[in-house]
Parts: sequence; structure tokens; C-alpha cells
Amino acid sequence: MTFESRALAPPPPFPDADRPALFLDFDGTLVEIAEEPHLISVPTHLNESLAALSRRLEGRIAIVSGRAVGNLDEHLDLAAIAAAGSHGGEMRMAGAKSANPLAPIAIEAADAVRVLVGEHEGLMLEEKPYGMAVHYRAAPNAAETVIERLETLAAGHDLAVKRGKMVAELLPRGFNKGAAVHSLMMTEPFEGSLPIFIGDDVTDEDGFAAAAELGGFGILVGPARDTAARYRLEGPKEVYAWLTA
Repeated sequence: MTFESRALAPPPPFPDADRPALFLDFDGTLVEIAEEPHLISVPTHLNESLAALSRRLEGRIAIVSGRAVGNLDEHLDLAAIAAAGSHGGEMRMAGAKSANPLAPIAIEAADAVRVLVGEHEGLMLEEKPYGMAVHYRAAPNAAETVIERLETLAAGHDLAVKRGKMVAELLPRGFNKGAAVHSLMMTEPFEGSLPIFIGDDVTDEDGFAAAAELGGFGILVGPARDTAARYRLEGPKEVYAWLTA
């Protein structure tokens, strides 16, 4: 993956004429990041805005998140919107009742993660259908231990470790947001469109790269950093402004 260190301009006006497809991260992109995942504040207009975008794009919109699809359903109305959860580990097309089943991580590895979290005060475990995320925002001194233990477990169980903002996750190898974009772009109504991936975290870099590979681009949300994205917006408010301009 190529990362470029450069000043990023805001994206050009939303390109209706180019038949765009939107792939949207959730935390840090559509909602502000909270101290714990369940403490997020979802804007009252968000579901209405997503529904309007879906109509405008003829269904070419998907939420691509590290959260499980079932968890996204607790915060959003996704009945008519595709969703890829667990960093691409589960997929549900618009109108479907359930996500495609994928193999969860080994019971032994999951138990080891639970033991790790129990050893350190302040760690928070987020169990997903296809992964185990350890949040260490409240225990930053445990970060090195968490990452080291998860990487050891990954090596022993043919798994992968995804790192994000104050979180590390153990999940099956080969799942990432870029793979989710590639999969969705091979299906209707996304096929043949221009993919735009919007996200804030390092886990979104795979999505930025996939969008670029397929002729589109990525938009980084938040502070500037080395990134595969082509453009940047300051935060969720600026994302809404760009999408609805």
C-alpha cells in the first residue's frame, strides 16, 4: 500500500455526473469518536441523510465499519443500505435480513483475549461475530502488552491483528475494508461506478487504496497524516456538508 505525506485539499463537489458510489466508515466519520463504542452520539438527521443519499445514488452506498453489522443496526436504519462489518469480515446487501456468515476466530484464541482483558484494569473487550477488539483508551500504558499478546495469538492461530485509534483487534486473516470494497464493487448496483471511500482511521487505508485501484479516491477525515487518500475533510460535520452540498 502506498502512503503519501502531503497537504490534502478538500474534495471537489460531490460528482453526480461520474456515477459515484459511497463507502462510508462510521466512527470518526459519521459520528464523533467516544470514550467507549456504546457512548457515541448519533445525529438525529443521520438516518434521513443516508436514506436521501441512497435514493440520490440509486442504492450505491454502503457503511464499511469495524463494528459488527448487528451493532451498526443498533444505531442506524440500514434496511435499504449495504453494510460491511468487522472490517469486511461480514457483509449484508441492501434489503437482506442477515449478514453473510464467515468463520469466527478459534475458541482458544477468543478465551486468551478474554484472559488478557481481565489482567489489566481499564481495558474494554468488544466481542464481535468474527473478531475480538481490545480498547485501551482508558489504559494507554497497556497498549504495548495488548498488541504484543494479540500478535502472538495471531501467529499461533493464523489470524491477523488490526490496529486503530486506541484499539487492536484479532480477526481472521484476509478481512479488511479494501477487500469489502472490492467485493461490493462486483455486485449491483455498485458495478461500474466510481468508488469514494471516506474514513478517519488507519484501518480505512485499505479502503482508500481499493477505491483508488478501482478508479475512484479516498477522503481522509481528521488530522493530516501519511495516507493513501487523495483528499481530506476536518471532521464529521464537514463530511455531512460535503455530502449534502
